[in-house]
Amino acid sequence: MSIEKENNQEQEDGHNITHLSGMYQNWFLDYASYVILERAVPAINDGLKPVQRRILHSMWEMEDGRYNKVANVIGNTMKYHPHGDASIGDALVQIGQKDLLFDTQGNWGNILTGDSAAAARYIEVRLSQFGKEVVFNPKTTEWGMSYDGRNKEPLKLPVKFPLLLAQGAEGIAVGLACKMLPHNFNELCDASIASLKGRKTDIQPDFITGGLADFSNYNDGLRGGKIRVRARISMLNKKTLVVTEIPFGCTTQSLIDSILAANDKGKIKVRKVEDNTAENVEIVIHLSADVSPDKTIDALYAFTDCEVSISPNACIIENDKPRFVGINEMLKVSTQNTLALLKKELEIEKQELEEQWHFSSLEKIFIKEEMYIDFKKYSNKEDLYKYLHDCFKPHKKKLLREITDNDLEKLTQIPMIRITRFDTIKADEKMRDIEDKLAVVKNHLANLVEYAVEYFKNLKAKYGKGRERKTEIRSFETIVAKQVAVVNEKLYVNRDEGFAGTGLRKDEFVCDCSDMDDIIAFTRDGKMKVLKISEKAFFGKNIIHIAVFKKNDSNTVYNMIYRDGPKGVAMMKRFSVTGVTRDKEYDLTKGAAGSETLYFSANPNGEAEIVTVFLKPLPGIRKLEFVLNFSELAVKGRDVQGNVVTKLPVKKVVLKQKGVAEIKAARIWFDDNVHRLNADEKGTYLGEFLSEDKILYITQTGHYRVCGFDFSTHFDEDIVLIEKFDTTKPVSCVYYDAENRCYMVKRFMIETASNNKVLIISESEGSAVELVTTDAAPEIEIVHKDKGKRNKKIKLADFIEVKGWKAKGNKLTEDKIKEVNLLNAKPMLMPKETVAETKPEPKKEIKPVKEEKKKKGKPGKEEQGSLF
Repeated sequence: MSIEKENNQEQEDGHNITHLSGMYQNWFLDYASYVILERAVPAINDGLKPVQRRILHSMWEMEDGRYNKVANVIGNTMKYHPHGDASIGDALVQIGQKDLLFDTQGNWGNILTGDSAAAARYIEVRLSQFGKEVVFNPKTTEWGMSYDGRNKEPLKLPVKFPLLLAQGAEGIAVGLACKMLPHNFNELCDASIASLKGRKTDIQPDFITGGLADFSNYNDGLRGGKIRVRARISMLNKKTLVVTEIPFGCTTQSLIDSILAANDKGKIKVRKVEDNTAENVEIVIHLSADVSPDKTIDALYAFTDCEVSISPNACIIENDKPRFVGINEMLKVSTQNTLALLKKELEIEKQELEEQWHFSSLEKIFIKEEMYIDFKKYSNKEDLYKYLHDCFKPHKKKLLREITDNDLEKLTQIPMIRITRFDTIKADEKMRDIEDKLAVVKNHLANLVEYAVEYFKNLKAKYGKGRERKTEIRSFETIVAKQVAVVNEKLYVNRDEGFAGTGLRKDEFVCDCSDMDDIIAFTRDGKMKVLKISEKAFFGKNIIHIAVFKKNDSNTVYNMIYRDGPKGVAMMKRFSVTGVTRDKEYDLTKGAAGSETLYFSANPNGEAEIVTVFLKPLPGIRKLEFVLNFSELAVKGRDVQGNVVTKLPVKKVVLKQKGVAEIKAARIWFDDNVHRLNADEKGTYLGEFLSEDKILYITQTGHYRVCGFDFSTHFDEDIVLIEKFDTTKPVSCVYYDAENRCYMVKRFMIETASNNKVLIISESEGSAVELVTTDAAPEIEIVHKDKGKRNKKIKLADFIEVKGWKAKGNKLTEDKIKEVNLLNAKPMLMPKETVAETKPEPKKEIKPVKEEKKKKGKPGKEEQGSLF
């Protein structure tokens, strides 16, 4: 029987058969929709997933002011949630750990260490005051039936706060995921107020674990955005680092594991890691003696979980459909939802007050007019109600609405004792009180936005204390992994065979390197190649120079003399290699077959040496040697063919005199956004630095440090002064002495140019630097707290002499000080170009060497190198 006949037979028999493909398509879509709407993605209205909403409703149902066992809460919630107790318990613990909606008691785990909570039977919970005030209101709640039809549950809770943004949310559904990060409570209140006033908002996440974060690519929390979060690492001393805050999503154990893994791979050098975390994070990292702590901090960010990237994906349920919406748009929707709920509450309150006033008026008229006296005349309700309607007709204008039978029924049920004791004065006072409340409610409705603004201000005042921002917003510099990688490999070379790598341990040792480095090699035939370091790689036979390649290194200059072809002219060139394509072979000669390198040197500081060129003896040639100075040749790119040295055959080239480095003073800036030095003209200009120059910086905590100008140096976040260190300049400092509760002033010379921090003020807690300067004749102005006293100006050079840095200093004044200002602060000088040595002479193009009796031109200068 054919398929068509079978289908016809099924139709004739009245059977409804769905093929397997159809079942899969329909059922899978139903399942996917269910998971998206009912499990994984929160709703925009209240910011809750269904399981969270049912937990909160269950706790409101059980609320009596006392703590409840979590196991009991889970059991009660199962009346509403059609899944197991494990999902309810996990969701409940997660809400409790966010410390916003719940008051908890017992061991609820530790988000810092990753320790889990105790069993549900051992921990207790109740709703917080904030939760009760913001989340619940049965009068404005939409209700529906539970999954089994036995109970009523809220479809949406009337949350009057951007709860989703405060708590964050993460979920994975079928073909869909969401990830909203938590935000700061106080900032959400401020942003909601700004949204109500029609101003643009720009909120950034805030993590309970603290740390540092760069939100420059946050993309408003939408897909495609990315934030970088770092641990807060401080330098205890040269051999010890301390982690005091960790990135969001990490635990102290996972962070330590990543550090140990990087150490095992040779990315960093760590002697020991200690976890002293209790209430606060404290991970102590002990370094090896030969390791730079500044570079180790960068390496920790580059190779461990001390820096993590988080990709947000803001997705919510709106009108039973998933929607991707930005965080600030989400805040606006939530704020408008809060405004609508506040309006609804006010309207309900207004209606209730009007009902109270209406019935109080009826009651007063009913008793005052003694309408109850003739009740005995009426044997049924209809006649009685008609009689009462007739009695109230003269008073209808005094009422707010029409009188209903329900109103009359309430009047007829008033006890006689209440009628006999009715006090008109008290009744009037009660009605006036209702009228006053009604006027207030009407005023709030008329000025709804102002009322909502005050609502958020009250929330911030009541619950915002202790909820200050924990994650510091910073702009991160880009850490190049190669530059901070620890030297963990050794490079060897077999020059004749042309192989190099870390596995050729029986061959010539070249240098120490890391497993992330690139290697550059030059061969005798004038070829150059850059390869990734490996155990063994082929660069070309007869390697004449091999080293670690540094990208964008314009300081290293290569000096080269080569013969173009077997019988060609001798050429010379100076060039730098700043960028290449890895694995590509470059020809540094003119390209003729049989070309050969006669002389080559690599000069890390641009040195230009003097060499002697020896010619092969030929008939008619009188002078068989001459001198070349590489300094007379300009440095160009690697593709330049060079200048002619001689057309005569060259026997050999020998180094005559080593070159002198041509290094200009480095112009250094300090970027306060990332707290790093740079040469990119970002931030404050510090000056021009030679190799022996240092930087002086002083912090608000009263420490100074003298250090080099290495770009990897980490600086404290509370810097109040940073400049080029001048040993002849005295430092003038005004600081607050917490021990004696007074302001002190001191002038001193930096006697110990130590790379370690040196404390220059009182050790007592609370002491801090008010101002500091290295001006020769600083003048300050004292602003008194007493507004009746005039501000006082003091020349510090006359006030106190220059003493040692250990001196405590003199008391500034006996009066109470509001602030101290520096009057004659000098502007920072603009950079000028200077040179470490004498400036080199202008570059000259070298002339070709003339044959026989003609004079030879003077070629250029070069660096120290290999002779061939």
